[in-house]
Amino acid sequence: MYLAKPEVPTGQGVLVLHSWWGLNGFFRDLCDRLASDGFVALAPDLYDGRTASTIGEAKALRARVGASRKESAYRYLIRMIGEPEAQAAGDLALLGFSMGGHWAFWLSRRPELPISKTVTFYAARDGDYTTSRSAFLAHFAQTDEWVSATAVRRLERSLTKAGREHAFHTYDGTGHWFFESDRPEYDPEAAALAWERTRAFLRRSG
Repeated sequence: MYLAKPEVPTGQGVLVLHSWWGLNGFFRDLCDRLASDGFVALAPDLYDGRTASTIGEAKALRARVGASRKESAYRYLIRMIGEPEAQAAGDLALLGFSMGGHWAFWLSRRPELPISKTVTFYAARDGDYTTSRSAFLAHFAQTDEWVSATAVRRLERSLTKAGREHAFHTYDGTGHWFFESDRPEYDPEAAALAWERTRAFLRRSG
């Protein structure tokens, strides 16, 4: 795992759920960026130090980690980031990317978890959100072979039916992984806008 703490915490704790590439330098740097904004950021390492740079490698790593292990790891870290030593106070936020975003949606539906905000990038997961306590901010690519427009519409219907606050943003000319600066799909303009929206969402009270 990777933990980044500011000298003077001013925001809530954020659990950063990496995409299927693993806990690479980009996600560690993202935790540091959050800490520079006053947030306590904690990222799990689901692959025990291994990372992938190709889709084939990522699929192989993902296949080695079962769903039950992912769930256990996420729940453990949610408890850990709420401990006094982590310096995070109050409810937590989730920040998930692709595979991590898919899990962020699942975790956000668990009423026993102290999650008040959920931010996702290029991920969708419909279902029953009536017991969720979270507000949602979701970022989508305009052209995405991994997340269909139908999946996005189903997610929006699920959140609307449950009465959950949500905002969706789609970024013109982008593809999956557009936010990750170490990927060829990276779009700096779209990533900068998505980051400002994410920061504003995380900073707000309530």
